[in-house]
Amino acid sequence: MINRRTLLKRLSALPLVGAFVGTGLPISSGQSQPLNLPKRDLIKELGLRTFINAAGTYTAMTASLMPEEVMETIQASSREYIMLDEVQDKVGERIAALCHAEAATVTSGCWSAMVLGLAGVLTGTDKEKIAQIPNLKGMKSQVIVQKTHNVAYVHALTNTGVQLVEVETAEDLEQAINEDTAMLWFLNYTAPEGKIQHEEWVALGKKHNIPTMIDIAADVPPVENLWKYNDMGFDLVCISGGKAMKGPQSAGILMGRKHLIEAARLSAPPRGNTIGRGMKVNKEEILGMYVALEKYINTDHEKEWESWENKVAYIAESVKKVDSVSTSVSVPPVANHTPFLKISWDPSVIGLTRTQLQEKLRFGNPSIEVIGNGDHEISLTVFMLRPEEEKIVAKRIQEELKAAKI
Repeated sequence: MINRRTLLKRLSALPLVGAFVGTGLPISSGQSQPLNLPKRDLIKELGLRTFINAAGTYTAMTASLMPEEVMETIQASSREYIMLDEVQDKVGERIAALCHAEAATVTSGCWSAMVLGLAGVLTGTDKEKIAQIPNLKGMKSQVIVQKTHNVAYVHALTNTGVQLVEVETAEDLEQAINEDTAMLWFLNYTAPEGKIQHEEWVALGKKHNIPTMIDIAADVPPVENLWKYNDMGFDLVCISGGKAMKGPQSAGILMGRKHLIEAARLSAPPRGNTIGRGMKVNKEEILGMYVALEKYINTDHEKEWESWENKVAYIAESVKKVDSVSTSVSVPPVANHTPFLKISWDPSVIGLTRTQLQEKLRFGNPSIEVIGNGDHEISLTVFMLRPEEEKIVAKRIQEELKAAKI
């Protein structure tokens, strides 16, 4: 019988250059040489459906495709060991400078940014409190939100153990503030529906010395939103990284006041025994997010918008050649602020429902994803399309509408 210690002694006696215990693989300076194995096509191997994304940056549809520069950064950094906090330190400094913030950190999505940001507000740098969350004994425990902002995403906040207090007016907010109020939270895409707008929300926070946080998850373009809310005075700004910026889908950014970002990071990996331990973001994602942000900021956004309008116009002109089909273009005021094309048809002329057309496009060749609300209309956007895909989308929709003519 050979025990583990004896085996290790024997292995240590082998030369570094040569065969490694029957594998036949050469070892040089402790580094194994790459195998010349054929590349695997896992998409084909697993039978996964790929599709043309004319729907948008939905999480279920894996959001956006990362640019070549981002992928090169991810691949290059995957070959090196770097201390995680050092990566966050250096990248955070660059992101903060680009976005007019005092500090920033890359998180595992916008949701994580909200959890960690609020955790930092609640605990500061107190290690006992950091380990205690979501038990808020001895801490502030309430976050004020507008009634119209109190939607599903507030679960990121309640994960920390806080209670939400709904308000509608500035007067309501003033009356709701008490010694347990930890933060005022603002959901940007529902801003048009609320009675308290950004500037007043920030002013109320400053008046009562209560931190304010804004969620702008999918709210670029316009690119100016990346620094607009920092300049406006919000203490914390949270954004998704894998939407229009085309960074890693599992990444996001938390930016704002330096002392709050420092406190938030104490609840984030690599530290354990914290609420954010499971919210890991690796060095590849951190660096990839920085490159994606930098590339996005330096994009010619006017030219990009013009290309979107041209693609929308091409599809609209193509489908309107079918009897009874009409189109209209709109731009959402906040989230996913890009041109959307609505295509409608008369069901007495074209015997298709919206769901039927979606299925024909989904299961056609190539597969195409679109969205829609009405029974006899679909909607699509073009900002996730690759070059020339607008022609494919136009052709397939036109074909299905023609084929369904009564």
